[in-house]
Amino acid sequence: MFKDRIDAGAQLAVKLAEYENKNVVVLAIPRGGLPIGAIVAKALKAPLDVALSKKIGHPYHKEYAIGAVSMEDIILTDAMGISEAYIQEETLRIRKKLKERQEEYYRNRTPQRLKDKTVIIVDDGIATGNTLLVTVDLVSHRKPDKIIVAIPVAPESGILKLKSNPNVDEVVCLEVPHHFQAVGQFYEAFEQVSDEAAIRILEETNPVNLR
Repeated sequence: MFKDRIDAGAQLAVKLAEYENKNVVVLAIPRGGLPIGAIVAKALKAPLDVALSKKIGHPYHKEYAIGAVSMEDIILTDAMGISEAYIQEETLRIRKKLKERQEEYYRNRTPQRLKDKTVIIVDDGIATGNTLLVTVDLVSHRKPDKIIVAIPVAPESGILKLKSNPNVDEVVCLEVPHHFQAVGQFYEAFEQVSDEAAIRILEETNPVNLR
């Protein structure tokens, strides 16, 4: 059980101490991963960035993901029978939204380069692990040296999924409970993180871009 995301971030930072002052970028899943990522980034003396990506929903069942899009890449996981026109249209629509989010989050800063870096992807926990898996695959296209997934809590099934992904070099998880219903049950305080708070965290953690 964690008091809040700050507590979880502090505990994760201890587990990741060997990466202090190394060639690291901490990549947080917005928005819940940002408070944790900020603590980890400060402890490791590393820059903090956000993983901006969004799933492509099936045309007849939007909640079912057939792939995911970032500003740089697209991954299709289950697009059999889906028209190319739909995929292109959704990609353009999603990238427009991601561009708006990017401008909101970065303002005068630019995204971190991940090539040849050790990238530590941080979230406040996982249920299925699907969002993190897609993020890992998108990040791998940017040619990092190593990808580490760091999370406070996850079910065993989620950990197994992450460990079976060939793009994941290491998984750091503080708690793997037998009875798992939702991430929030393992936090005493688990308020939503607003866009305003997310922007403030990025600005405070990265006053200037570290390259």
